[in-house]
Amino acid sequence: MWTYAPWQGRYLPRSLSPRDRLRAYATWCNAVEGNTTFYATPALDTVRSWAGQTTPDFRFILKLPKPITHERRLADVDEPFRAFLAAIEPLGRRAYALWIQLPPSFSPAGLGALAGFLRRLPREYRYCVEVRHRAFFADPRSEQQLERALGEVGAEWVTFDTTVLFGSPPVSDAEREAWRNKPRLPRRSRALTSFPVVRYIGRDDVARTVAGWQPWLGAVAGWLREGRSPTVFIHTPDNVAALELARRFHDEVRARVPEVEPLPEPIPAGPPALF
Repeated sequence: MWTYAPWQGRYLPRSLSPRDRLRAYATWCNAVEGNTTFYATPALDTVRSWAGQTTPDFRFILKLPKPITHERRLADVDEPFRAFLAAIEPLGRRAYALWIQLPPSFSPAGLGALAGFLRRLPREYRYCVEVRHRAFFADPRSEQQLERALGEVGAEWVTFDTTVLFGSPPVSDAEREAWRNKPRLPRRSRALTSFPVVRYIGRDDVARTVAGWQPWLGAVAGWLREGRSPTVFIHTPDNVAALELARRFHDEVRARVPEVEPLPEPIPAGPPALF
């Protein structure tokens, strides 16, 4: 996301090359979703660049590559998984959690494959799992079985909250696209580990996005008071104002839990360009 075109000149200096924009992004937020790793295992030099542009406490939540989760569906994946681990090695502890996002067709029938895969994973990493099949949310037995499989290895259940997005009909092209592509699932706010991961998507209207995240302020503040270390990603369908909104969410949490460290001061984006 740090190369997202609408952010250049608005939040990030327009003059930066794509290989240098992560450093500027890291002054706005202290974590990033590693979506690009889903499409291809990154080159080692690329990952070294990511490490060089971020402080040791910066968090990458890195999605496992598509061949592992969607094509082979967690079976016979030792080779691509080892290649992925070798590629991200320069990040060290910056690789805060490895994100196993499963396809919408991955149902409770696949829990045996998931449990077996999780048990084989090296323990030096944290793992979080995102499921999109509705049975995990609608059927208490399936929910409990998934929680048991995650709990056996200390993995977290990623929450993807789209309830505000689907709360009323879309009013923009970006919202209509999100309606087509995002899962329509109930909000889930139960943390299984000390590192909850929340992905919240609001609307392109700032006021509605802020109003929709109010339940998360209490949940996140509660986790912090319990000694947990949550990671929260704030999205909108077009993501144009996402950086600003993420910092606003952080500030609202700090108002409830003052001991939370402030985010760094963003580097100036510079004067806006005419063209």
